[in-house]
Amino acid sequence: MTQSPRDPYDILGVASNATIEEIKQSFRRNAAFYHPDRNPSHDAAERFRSIKEAYDLLSDETRREAFDLKRQKQLLDDPDAVARTIWRTYLSGISA
Repeated sequence: MTQSPRDPYDILGVASNATIEEIKQSFRRNAAFYHPDRNPSHDAAERFRSIKEAYDLLSDETRREAFDLKRQKQLLDDPDAVARTIWRTYLSGISA
């Protein structure tokens, strides 16, 4: 998976404790909306790829567990950077 600047949970719009069914449902909804054949937006293909990559990671139990451990370690190792990223994401979401 390519390095994404955003969290896969954010990309799919699910909580970090989401069930696999919630992840699948969100993937289907987002993939249908951003599919390049259905969405004329110039960034639809890029968004669709991001959604697919996020789903691939979160739907694989082993990869998801490894990601969650890395995410938790990052939070513990550098909480200031993580807090800045969270706030930046939050603020960009409310200003959009």
